[in-house]
Amino acid sequence: MRIIPVILSACLAGILCAGISCAAPIDSSQPVATVDTKFLTDFAVTRGFTLGRPTKPRFTPDSKSILFLRSEPRSVLLRLYEFDLATKTTRVLLTPEQILKGADEKLSPEEAARRERMRISTRGFSSFEISPDGSQVLVSLSGKLYVLSRKEGTFRQLATSAGTLLDPKFTPDGRSIAYVLDSDLYRFDLVSFKEQRVTTGGTEDISHAQAEFVAQEEMGRLSGYWWSPDAKQVAYQQTDARDVETWAPADPAKPEQLPYSQRYPRPGKHNVKVRLGVTSATGGETNWISWDHERYPYLATVKWEKSSPLTLLVQDRKQKEMVLLTADPETGKTRELLRETDSAWLNLDQDMPSWLPDGSGFLWTSEREGARQLELRDKSGSLVRVLVPGSFGYIPESDIPNRIDATGKQVYFRASTDPTQSQLYRIALSGGEPEALSTGFGLHSAVYSFDHTLAVEGMITPKALNRWAVRKMEGTVLGELPSVSEEPPFIPNTEFVQVGDYYCSIVRPTNFDPKQRYPVIDYVYGGPGAQQVTASMGSQLRAQWWADQGFIVVAIDGRGTPRRNRAWERAIKNSFGTIPLQDQVDALTALGKRYPELDLGRVGITGWSFGGYMSALAVLRRPDFFKAAVAGAPVVDWLDYDTHYTERYLGLPEENPLGYKESSLLTYADNLQRPLLLVHGTSDDNVFFLHTLKLTDQLFRAGKNYELLTLSGFTHMVYDPQIRERLEERLVRFFRENL
Repeated sequence: MRIIPVILSACLAGILCAGISCAAPIDSSQPVATVDTKFLTDFAVTRGFTLGRPTKPRFTPDSKSILFLRSEPRSVLLRLYEFDLATKTTRVLLTPEQILKGADEKLSPEEAARRERMRISTRGFSSFEISPDGSQVLVSLSGKLYVLSRKEGTFRQLATSAGTLLDPKFTPDGRSIAYVLDSDLYRFDLVSFKEQRVTTGGTEDISHAQAEFVAQEEMGRLSGYWWSPDAKQVAYQQTDARDVETWAPADPAKPEQLPYSQRYPRPGKHNVKVRLGVTSATGGETNWISWDHERYPYLATVKWEKSSPLTLLVQDRKQKEMVLLTADPETGKTRELLRETDSAWLNLDQDMPSWLPDGSGFLWTSEREGARQLELRDKSGSLVRVLVPGSFGYIPESDIPNRIDATGKQVYFRASTDPTQSQLYRIALSGGEPEALSTGFGLHSAVYSFDHTLAVEGMITPKALNRWAVRKMEGTVLGELPSVSEEPPFIPNTEFVQVGDYYCSIVRPTNFDPKQRYPVIDYVYGGPGAQQVTASMGSQLRAQWWADQGFIVVAIDGRGTPRRNRAWERAIKNSFGTIPLQDQVDALTALGKRYPELDLGRVGITGWSFGGYMSALAVLRRPDFFKAAVAGAPVVDWLDYDTHYTERYLGLPEENPLGYKESSLLTYADNLQRPLLLVHGTSDDNVFFLHTLKLTDQLFRAGKNYELLTLSGFTHMVYDPQIRERLEERLVRFFRENL
């Protein structure tokens, strides 16, 4: 729906433009300037030129090969490859085409939802598992499981029971494959080639071995079961969702389809009830682990690693306290290792605790001293030493295999005092100074071999997309995982600057004229957990295209965003509606003073999700500064978002009603004076379409003008090439008309 804007009188228009630089009125008799969409087409079809690049590299246990996934440059279908380190050659191990034989890939609603939580938009093999001895590889496709023999190059389908199959993985001994099937845990014996049920009685209301919604979406915990190191027992989560609201958003474009329902916990309302049990690998009686469930209802993390006890991290509802426990699988009794508290909230690090292979202690991260630090603790939980102090800029990350070198007694990690980049380091468990393993401005990451003699280093810079170099630990490059991707047609003209405490990026037009003043687009996120200003070419390609349409594109990471320190991130506690927006204004004002080419009389703002919220908030609360906004999938009323995220920052609604009111866009709907375009997928199951509907209803009742663009059938992620192209084109036209 497009709402026709009210034509202002000349007097009112003059008042609005007083003291600012106004765009000339549009002459409807003149053709509208064209939008160059050639780049958009290529950008959309190649997913930002990322298709065709290796992803998810993993060393085989013998450290002789690297397995990875890769698609063709204009295909989203991921195939499995192997890079041989001796010959430097790459071969195809398995393709979806070999399995499907011309049939279409089919995803269950549950698998589609899980991929949404994991932010996976590709098809084919979304992941793979290597057996402990390296001889076999497990993949799933269209709800079925396949095991590939690396030596013979042959694959077999596992004859699993019919139903919705999720989260498959090898048992630690490599003799079986475990998976969740219709809310219960199963294992498939690779010797007898038979399936065995491990748990019984699982239903949609009370499920077994599945991580609940907030665990997947907000905690970063995707699994709901954990095998003992000897594969004789398994710990699993039981989830009672009977008290949680059921939401079933329908797709208006497909009224013949029944809506997919899910349990969605909102702030102040019921969460699922979770408990952890341990049973035999063959099933049977369950021993339930005991802790104070009323005080600590969240099961945040579970670890059961080699030579380590069953370890769990539990968290209180307000997320101000969490306790690390070890559990006796036979009796269910727990023992406290350590306790963390924070007056605002505690961040989770799913890589922690990380137990040493000999079981003598574990790694832990904490912000109790004001910034994230890496600690070594003994097996009783006592602090041995701080390995990496908070001042070093330690970066927490999960899913990093082999980060601890037991032989060399070293730990590998990422860090940087500059939040726009990341570098690789290692440090001895005995302490000392960290040793740098990477150089060059950019984002560095790595995967390490089992014997810690090799690494696959990923590197992204402002001038190059990701490449994976294979090197020895002393630095000698042995090769590169081959890419078949297309390269972007240009290198973004990005300038990284710091004004006051704010890190910012500025992208100017390719044909930039320093004598001219340009309208400004503030490309914003502005909220917890994500950055916009990073040394990444990929994040700047779209900005450069926008700039070449006649704008200067600016991004700013204000308070509340990660990678700074505890005080910076927690400044937003109890309200989203003030500090994040004020930081955007203050940083833009400072940039305008330094760079006169930025016309601060013509500032537009756009973003998605929290960035969509920020964009709408900007024109509602600061129409004096922001002249137009495009808000993509905005959270409108935080009472309608999920518990674990919202309550972490805003607290419980009954204890902070003013904070929820101040943070709600509905509070300011009557103030709309500037052009606002709302964009939302009608099937969004993260930020539900309900949010935009509530805002448009309030705006309409207040007699305000707005534009609404619905993306029919799309969820929170919008990857369809044609829709992406048309969306970007629409946004540019909107800002051209209104700036």
